Amino acid sequence: MNFYPAIDIRMGNCVRLEKGNVQKEKIFNPNPVVQAQEFEKAGCEWLHIVDLDGAIGGVQTNSEIIKDIRLKTGLKIQLGGGIRNIETIKFWKDLGIDRVILGTLAVTNREIVMNAIEKLGEGIGIALDSRANYVATNGWVEDSSKNIFELAKSYEETGIEVIIFTDIDKDGLMQGLSLDRTKALAEKVNIPIIASGGLNGINDLKKAKDIIPNMDGIICGKALYEGKIDIRNAVKILKHA
Repeated sequence: MNFYPAIDIRMGNCVRLEKGNVQKEKIFNPNPVVQAQEFEKAGCEWLHIVDLDGAIGGVQTNSEIIKDIRLKTGLKIQLGGGIRNIETIKFWKDLGIDRVILGTLAVTNREIVMNAIEKLGEGIGIALDSRANYVATNGWVEDSSKNIFELAKSYEETGIEVIIFTDIDKDGLMQGLSLDRTKALAEKVNIPIIASGGLNGINDLKKAKDIIPNMDGIICGKALYEGKIDIRNAVKILKHA
């Protein structure tokens, strides 16, 4: 299993939000590149990046920062946020991004997702960001009528590499992962699941590892920045899962 430290970029800063609310933003590092390098030094192999400006506005405004992270670290990178056409997917894959994560597109335009898989092969994942079991889109600003379980099931056997599942009502609060919902999703599909949203400590991480089947890994954001998780310990626990 993989431990994914998260870097959410907004207006050039490494930030964390609560439940996706930009009014509840906290800047943890004004230099996302330095933050990524610190994660690498601590023993991480992967990095989870979200371009929040892209997710909310649909425009890639943090491209240069993300390029810098790619060039100045040896981390494997999965990237999401505002990636809504095949040209942008190809741009990031050509730049060396290991896994492109599609959120809004997975809900609104399945054809583009399937086209990306056909043209680019591996390295395509989807994000199911859930509010009361329904998928939210456009940076969590809009709620869709798509049920997370039905949508996940529809992507089985398509070549999707992973599903990132986030319970929005847990995100950024450090009140614990949504273990029951994540487990329920993992039991319904054979696509590897990445758990996200609300991780509050090592014990929570251990519970997820033990009870969620078919899990690829766990994303951790605020708990890292607040010092609630020791990276080396977390990486060790998941690597030997």
